[in-house]
Amino acid sequence: MTTFVLVHGASGGSYGWRHFANMLRADGHEVYTPSLTGLGERSHLAGPHVNLSLHIQDVENVFKYEGLSGVTLVGHSYAGMVITGLTDRIPELITHLVYSDAFLPRDGQSLFDLSGTRGDVQIEDGWKVLFPNLRPPENARPEDLRYHSLRSPQPIETFAEPASLKTPLEDRDFTLTYVKAQEPPRESGRSVGFWAAADRTSADPRWRYYETPTGHSVHREAPERFRDILYEVIGASSPAARSAADRAHVPF
Repeated sequence: MTTFVLVHGASGGSYGWRHFANMLRADGHEVYTPSLTGLGERSHLAGPHVNLSLHIQDVENVFKYEGLSGVTLVGHSYAGMVITGLTDRIPELITHLVYSDAFLPRDGQSLFDLSGTRGDVQIEDGWKVLFPNLRPPENARPEDLRYHSLRSPQPIETFAEPASLKTPLEDRDFTLTYVKAQEPPRESGRSVGFWAAADRTSADPRWRYYETPTGHSVHREAPERFRDILYEVIGASSPAARSAADRAHVPF
């Protein structure tokens, strides 16, 4: 059994992991999906005081109060900022670090630095970052429509506060994995920060690197594939792979 902590992206919440987390639990794993302050079921706590440091503390407290160690820590999109911050605080509790189409900051870089979008975002009340252009695809499943309907504004300081990283990720003992969605493609000019992370990690032997023929939310668009990637990272096999192995086994 493996302990997974799955951290959601900007304007989302723990509900975005529900189907995927249940897949892992069905295989006997322990799974935590914290909602960050001001988002998801904690959206009533949003305010201009919410910043990146507070979101890092949210997840660190899950480790503390649940007594977690040996964790496979997964961050989607904005959560790359959060899980990076955790590596300076609780590196001894992390066994595998996985970025899913996520921002990958170096020390002193904010999400705005990586995305180059500070001047383009729509801000309400001086601190709410809105996402007017994020719409579900035309053929979206009912669960995707529900996901998008529940998205919340993102407190701006979570994007503006720079990451603090005293020790480079590559100098830590945990394994490093980056999963890149192929859509939108590099030539579209979108997802600049994610493609920069792909260039960095695909060229470094310290990292495992994967690409998936999906959009940004790999865990919702191709959950079986994303599960299999995680199981390869932790050295386990998926149920399908185990079944195939069982069928191929011929006792002597």
